[in-house]
Amino acid sequence: MDPAREIMKYDVAIVGGGPSGLAFAIRYRQLQPQASICLLEKGAEIGSHIISGAVMEPGPLDRLLPNWRENLPAICVPARRDEFTYLTRGGRWRLPVPPHMKNNGNFILSLSSLCRWLGEQAEALGVDLFPGFPAAAALHDENGAVIGVRCADMGREKNGRPGPNFTAGVDIHAPLTVLAEGCRGSITKTLIARHNLDQASDPQTYGLGLKELWHLPPGRAEPGLIQHSIGWPLDRKTYGGSFLYHLNDNQVYVGFVAGLDYEDPMFSPFEAFQQFKHHPSIRPLLEGGEILAAGARTLVEGGWQSLPRLEIPGMLIVGDAGGTLNVPKVKGIHMAINSAMLAAEHYAEKKTPEGYNALLRASPIGRELRRVRNIRPGFKKGLWRGIANAAFETLLAGHTPWTLHNHTDYSSLTKLSRFTQIKRGWAKRVLPPRDRPASVFFSQTAHDETQPLHLKVADTSICIDRCRTEYANPCTRFCPAGVYEMIEDDTGRHLQINAANCLHCKACDIKDPYEIITWTVPEGGSGPNYTNL
Repeated sequence: MDPAREIMKYDVAIVGGGPSGLAFAIRYRQLQPQASICLLEKGAEIGSHIISGAVMEPGPLDRLLPNWRENLPAICVPARRDEFTYLTRGGRWRLPVPPHMKNNGNFILSLSSLCRWLGEQAEALGVDLFPGFPAAAALHDENGAVIGVRCADMGREKNGRPGPNFTAGVDIHAPLTVLAEGCRGSITKTLIARHNLDQASDPQTYGLGLKELWHLPPGRAEPGLIQHSIGWPLDRKTYGGSFLYHLNDNQVYVGFVAGLDYEDPMFSPFEAFQQFKHHPSIRPLLEGGEILAAGARTLVEGGWQSLPRLEIPGMLIVGDAGGTLNVPKVKGIHMAINSAMLAAEHYAEKKTPEGYNALLRASPIGRELRRVRNIRPGFKKGLWRGIANAAFETLLAGHTPWTLHNHTDYSSLTKLSRFTQIKRGWAKRVLPPRDRPASVFFSQTAHDETQPLHLKVADTSICIDRCRTEYANPCTRFCPAGVYEMIEDDTGRHLQINAANCLHCKACDIKDPYEIITWTVPEGGSGPNYTNL
């Protein structure tokens, strides 16, 4: 029996406190000062679940808040110099910086800090921010239109029953619900499937990004230096690369991205990241330093051909929830803010979501994505073909008459019986962290272990028998936090889910080859607590 629920009514309900959700709130409030707006965020604070590279093109933020440079977020360093390299196991080759990756005029920043700052601006305008209140499901009327969202319950016990401190989640009703959940949002995923919003699109494809903030011995960091690399430790069939973003105060962001369309069932993105740090050109930079923070998150990489329809009656999708990341640029913040502002301006004028999907595709946002649509899928044929194709597409500014297509990441793993194992020759690690649980420590992740599991595995017998035989349980390797373990004891073999470690990266929801893992929102405030990532 469903408990009685309080109903709160707003003119607009926004799901997600990232750059797109906050930009929509600010822009709509600027245009409609009397409108009532609420923003729900699953993290304990605005910004606590936000992690990105991150280098930002400032143009959209200049438009949204013209005076923002007078009161900068906590970490915000002007870009000064770019490097692009190809790594072999023992060497490093300088390459020309691709045009998409030149950063003159851009800023290195902490996206979590930027979102905290944007949250302050939104609150000052009168937007109601509700951190710690995750939206668990969309609400529909009898015609199928979205009429709001239901917040997750609090105080349920591990078996799902209400505990002594149980509180039913509030229902938020609004004429417009804006989904700004970021990559692989749980409500967005559900609504895309329910309303066939991806019927005319390619499957979405993703990357897994891992990031650490290091404090280095004096003199090693060069504030404003942006370094990207491709190649080792990835094999030539696996898309991805690394970044080093140099900050002030002897600090540097160290990051690594692996495309989740990789084939090797034994591959571990976390281990690849640690190996990258031990490359002869990287290890001397980090030795003697210390990690201050760490985390992980998936990135939406499908681009133009994987954009779903971004509207249905009562609902709009903005930012990375819809897939607006520009992969060749390695940037999505400007696209998230731009798409949200466009949505706010459209709805303020038309009072309906209808027309936003076509408007975005015809806008500079859509044109930017279309110009680079073939670059990321071009790497599915391998590194060198991908580089050649990227150069060709860049030369023609995306005006090729064809479109390369994306395929599902979960179907890309090769079964053990058909896969020749790669001898990677990875080195013994000496730099921290020692293992995945040690890395989780630097994310300040916390979940109440008495709450129900938020990671749902539909049939664990598949994990125990079929998946073990066919793929050697890849969830035990693709998860960057060691959430999934296969345990053997007196009762036999079983799957152990260490949900308290979960970084909310959603890699399991994406990469599981049987599509039996579903990520759902845990209790409000649970998860990582990113401060400067």
